[in-house]
Amino acid sequence: MKNVLATIVGFIVASVTVYIIESIIGHNMFPLPEGADPMNMEWLKNNMDQIPTGSKVLVVIAHFFGPIAGMFVAAKISKTSMIPAYIVGGLMIVATLFNIIMLPKELWFTLADGVLVIVGFLIGKSLAKKQTPSSHD
Repeated sequence: MKNVLATIVGFIVASVTVYIIESIIGHNMFPLPEGADPMNMEWLKNNMDQIPTGSKVLVVIAHFFGPIAGMFVAAKISKTSMIPAYIVGGLMIVATLFNIIMLPKELWFTLADGVLVIVGFLIGKSLAKKQTPSSHD
């Protein structure tokens, strides 16, 4: 039961981390154009060129830090298993890949997003392992 809780809380922490960096910080520092609807996938597909570059950079940063935060928290709660951290990290990679596939982006954005989410997973894994000293998985 503790590992289920660890997975759920870790995923929430990862998602909130992404939301804070991408939406709260990103959209305040780099406002979207008038009438923008970032929650509407169709609007995003048709208007990627109108989104400020700074906002896109913060999306990549958010996708980097999300798995790190979520995996760390999942392992901190579990204390005995890496599985919750792996699930959280895996879900964040899948979400980022979905985003990459669904939205047309510049090459730099696609590459940076894909590479940095994996780097975030690896850093998250390293931090998580330190929280689960008895874990062998």
